[in-house]
Amino acid sequence: MPRPVVLKTLSVSFPHKVCFEDFSAIITPGDRIAVIGRNGSGKSSLLKMIAACSSDVLFAYIPQIITDFPELSGGERFNKALSLALGQRPSLLLLDEPTNHLDTKNRKGLWRMLRDYKGTLVVATHDKELLRCNVDILWHIDGGKITVFRGKYDAYMNEIRHYRYSLVRQMEMLEREKKSLHQDLIRTQERSAKSCAVGKKKIATRRWMKSVGDLKAMKAQKSQSSRFATIDNRKQEVSAQLESLSLPETIHPTFSLTHQEIADKTLVSVIDGMVGYKSEEILLKNITFSVRTRERVALVGSNGCGKTTLMRAILGDVQVVRRGEWRVPSIEDIGYLDQHYDNLNKNKTVFESIALVRPLWTHAEIRKHLNDFLFRKSEEVQASIHTLSGGEKVRLSLAQIAAHPPKLLLLDEITNNIDLETRDHLISVLRMCPIAMLIVSHDEGFLKEIEIEKYHEL
Repeated sequence: MPRPVVLKTLSVSFPHKVCFEDFSAIITPGDRIAVIGRNGSGKSSLLKMIAACSSDVLFAYIPQIITDFPELSGGERFNKALSLALGQRPSLLLLDEPTNHLDTKNRKGLWRMLRDYKGTLVVATHDKELLRCNVDILWHIDGGKITVFRGKYDAYMNEIRHYRYSLVRQMEMLEREKKSLHQDLIRTQERSAKSCAVGKKKIATRRWMKSVGDLKAMKAQKSQSSRFATIDNRKQEVSAQLESLSLPETIHPTFSLTHQEIADKTLVSVIDGMVGYKSEEILLKNITFSVRTRERVALVGSNGCGKTTLMRAILGDVQVVRRGEWRVPSIEDIGYLDQHYDNLNKNKTVFESIALVRPLWTHAEIRKHLNDFLFRKSEEVQASIHTLSGGEKVRLSLAQIAAHPPKLLLLDEITNNIDLETRDHLISVLRMCPIAMLIVSHDEGFLKEIEIEKYHEL
């Protein structure tokens, strides 16, 4: 009989943030748990800690970025890793963003596998379809703590919506109470003024001591001040609770490009092209397509059909063999943003990453630019890139592109590993970006939202 996994007072923090503290739980055999939360909240770290706590349990852990099997596509890598993991018959399966690289066919295969898997499942995901189908316990990392909810995802979302509604109603009630109290204070002051006038008259006739009227006014004012303070303190508490449920901030980038850099011309032209690898046969042939300035082109197709290989051919990757007639920009004029964020130097800080592409910018100019991409606190700006979450790396990659835009931007499954908030940031930046784009993505909604103009199916 599989043993439960006991977690005691787990905490995850970095120099620039606290993810969660003092989390304890028992994972009983057969549990199906989803870990949810924004990018950088600590989901991947929690899965690694669970793996470390499971030394006496047969477990399999598949990370969101799989570096093994470099000759395979992202989806093929996951399927290979999952097959090897299931071959060990683990009683505990830990999956980190398993749907990131999967096309429609492979997603359906994953649903079937998870439905038939009888062991314990812990999965970190932003995929709503996965959340709705295959889990019944949610661990929500938010605000430095983990909330445990036993039930389905939609029920949890409804509970959060009701909670938000109740907070809004509380805030409205407190506003009305404060307004009513203010009106009471005005009436009290008016009565006090009348009382003082009467008091002065009685003092003149020596029938009332002077201190009595003043004492009444002071007592009333002290009482009102205490009630005002209580209301203001409560409003601050409710406001803080609402802030944790508020809509994400919007990115408003500025791209510095001259007219010559975006003048209308053909940037990529491939006629009767062929691509493959030196150690293998040709993977794609009869390739004919072009990309013009400002144009947005998507490469679509099933896992392993050669989309990423075609991008590598445009980049001039020495491992890729290309034949036919190719005309592409120089490597200095191409920006490559992939799902592994290899464009970022992990040994640098956030600040240094922008200083590298804009060495003539002042400290203030770099801080202002990073501020537009929501890197605002000094701890965030000085954070090492290797400590950043996937969503934070996306924002920083976008900041680099906006600081020194290339003529052509290649995007390879860039919506993988990011939460819904970061996805919205990515869409808002790309919709404003005036440079040409060649995009690989299985996310049909994302392609529509960034206004793709042409599709090439491989």
